[in-house]
Amino acid sequence: MTTDSGAPRLAFSHDRGATDLPLIEQTLGDEERGMLRFSELHARGRSDDPAVAAAARLLHPGDPINIQFTSGTTGFPKGATLTHRNILNNGFFIGEAMKLTPADRLCIPVPLYHCFGMVLGNLACITHGAAIVYPNDAFDALSVLQTVQAERCTGLHGVPTMFIAELDHPEFKRFDLGTLRTGIMAGSPCPIEVMKRVVGEMHMAEVTIAYGMTETSPVSCQSSTTTPLAQRVSSVGTVQPHLEVKVIDPETRQLQPCGAPGELCTRGYSVMHGYWDDPAKTAEAIDAEGWMHTGDLATMDGEGFVNIVGRIKDMVIRGGENVYPREIEEYLYTHPAIRDVQVIGVPDERYGEEPCAWVIVHAGSEITAEDVREYCKGQIAHY
Repeated sequence: MTTDSGAPRLAFSHDRGATDLPLIEQTLGDEERGMLRFSELHARGRSDDPAVAAAARLLHPGDPINIQFTSGTTGFPKGATLTHRNILNNGFFIGEAMKLTPADRLCIPVPLYHCFGMVLGNLACITHGAAIVYPNDAFDALSVLQTVQAERCTGLHGVPTMFIAELDHPEFKRFDLGTLRTGIMAGSPCPIEVMKRVVGEMHMAEVTIAYGMTETSPVSCQSSTTTPLAQRVSSVGTVQPHLEVKVIDPETRQLQPCGAPGELCTRGYSVMHGYWDDPAKTAEAIDAEGWMHTGDLATMDGEGFVNIVGRIKDMVIRGGENVYPREIEEYLYTHPAIRDVQVIGVPDERYGEEPCAWVIVHAGSEITAEDVREYCKGQIAHY
């Protein structure tokens, strides 16, 4: 579906047909009881609607408008309660970082029930007059590639695994993605090697990385389209306007010096109203000074660029040495046979914990555990 100055498209069906290039045909689909077509909803809108004016008088920017359930930092589902002020402002500043304009057409294959689709996607576009393009009702790499080409999208969102699936799709090279300019990679740590491929092979020279969590509406840090590429692919950018971030020692809660890892904390308009009906969990997450404790380990350099190095609970302590899984993952992504990798800690009688790497290889590639060990020898710390 697209929303722009033209007639709204309602749904797409993809029919490859007998032609070389994929086609997208517009379909209406069946009537659904209790639901409106987007075109009907669009036609009902009037700037002078008295019902809208009456509703507006009852609203306040600090009112809760959305509850997003998240595991947060403890693993138990909690309802992060977000306000109008939280998500509308965050969407605007995300769009500013991407330099969105009414000329942009953003492809949004990420879920709309998640802050990624709702705020980084819909609200970033709505606050800048950009077109919204939904490629499918669930992620499918081929439909994303088809839609970007057919709709001449200028932006594309996704988590790293989505971009990997698109880049590695067997028909990737058949598609013309030359209209792409920007977009956001977020949702999990963004591998440097994947970012380089997105810039080089998908033409997204102005792609940005965003970092945040549901409890902060969600983005706290983001790179911009003008951030030098080396910093854009190796950090999550700098703090967003009207927000504060700091890196502290998780034990002492004292500020860490530049370059030293610690827990990243956020404060400002984006911090949630609280966990729905759970003041105890809210107090655990947001301290008396209004800082949201993310549970993420980060470093910050002298220019304010933030780098996420892992989760406090994910850090592996091997024989007294602190091992950050992200560091190992970034190195293993440079192996030509490795498509994706996750590093976790496993129990070890001698060292307490040992790092364990789960590896997915590219189609047609073969690799053994010993091959991986040899690739690491002399290149990363022995532990």
